[in-house]
This record gives sequence, C-alpha cells and structure tokens, in this order.
Amino acid sequence: MKFEEVMQELEALGKEHTKKKYISNGAHEPLFGVATGAMKPIARKTKKNQPLAEQLYATGNYDAMYFAGVIAEPKAMSEADFDRWIDAAYFFMLSDYVVAVTLAETDIAQQVADKWMASGEELRMSAGWSCYCWLLGSRKDSEFSESKLSGMLDKVRDTIHDAPERAKYAMNNFVYTTAVSYVPLHDKAVETATAIGPVEVTDAKSKSKRLDAAGNIQKDVDKGRIGFKRNYVRC
Repeated sequence: MKFEEVMQELEALGKEHTKKKYISNGAHEPLFGVATGAMKPIARKTKKNQPLAEQLYATGNYDAMYFAGVIAEPKAMSEADFDRWIDAAYFFMLSDYVVAVTLAETDIAQQVADKWMASGEELRMSAGWSCYCWLLGSRKDSEFSESKLSGMLDKVRDTIHDAPERAKYAMNNFVYTTAVSYVPLHDKAVETATAIGPVEVTDAKSKSKRLDAAGNIQKDVDKGRIGFKRNYVRC
C-alpha cells in the first residue's frame, strides 16, 4: 500500500467518540480517532515497512504515528532515528506506547533508554523507564544486569516523588514490572514499592490519583503470575 492509501483507510476508520477519548488523554489535531484494533487489517496489507512508517510518523497525525509504530522495522532504526521519533512524541501515548515499544525490539534499547532517563525531560524519561518495562516483560532474565536494575530501583525509591508527572507513572510501573517479571529482584522490588508508598500523580484531565505499586504487585502474587513474560512486545 502507498502512503496516500493508508491515510485514506485510517481516515475512513476514524470515530468521533474515539477521537474525543484520545484528545482527553492529551492528543491534539490532526487525528482521526482510529481504535488500535481496527488497524490490524491495514497492517496485514502493508506488512512491516520502515520507509512507509517514516512517512506516516512525519505527518504529526496521531493515528498515523501510532500505525507507524505497528509497521516499523525497529532493527532498521538507528539511535538518531529514535531520538527523532521521541522529539515528535508530544504526549505519553506516543512516547510510551509507540516509541518505547518500538525501541524495546532493538539491540540498542538499553543504551538509548538510559540516555533518555538521564535527560531530565518528562517524556524522554517516561519513554526510557517504559522501555525497560517492555524489555523486562518480554526478555529472559539473563539478558539483564541484576546490579544495574537494583540501582534503578534505588533511583526510583529516592527520586520518584519529585519526578515529572509522566515519569512517575513509568517509574512506578518499572517497580511493578520488576517485581512481576524479573524474578531475581522480586523481593527488592516489593521492598521498594513499600518504601515509596502511594505516588500522587495528575493525569491529562488534571485529575489527581494515587499509584499503588505494592498493591498491584500483591494482586499478581495472589494470581501466581510472578515470572510472567510476554511472547511479543508489539501487537
């Protein structure tokens, strides 16, 4: 499929109520409001296609940018490419669920995520921590440095309450994911979750709520899900 054909199909799939939901979470025009599941038939036609993904991502249209992540070829992307994508990711549904997810399928994932986490920039930090969540939830424990992840838990414990809002979400999720999906540090992640306690955040709708990693970890312990790994990262 050509770029124009994909854009036409995405526009035809747009729903006003879905568009309003995306906007309430931080998206802005241009966008069509396409449910992610509705994109699968188009993806079967385009298959993985990095040049097309780049064209779509460059539009600034949220639906096209999301679909770009679906059909991207991550290992064909360089660190500079990912920096360019995160530069254009203007809210968390792009930074955490498109860019971070795509990055998680590469061999450079950790080095790029480390750089973004240290940047001090909200969405870069969020994408970096989120990338580790996708990695931990899909790769073998042996692919990670236990001492490095332990240090990251310490950093969350010491800095999460003063971190930017979206980074708080991702850091809290890192503690949860480590406890559930990285068995060697399960106990330390539980201790970290208890130490940080509830984390106050404000969402895109300016509503305040509390994140409770310890409570969510316990739910998975009760369900016997410790050690859970995904078979894949992207849908």
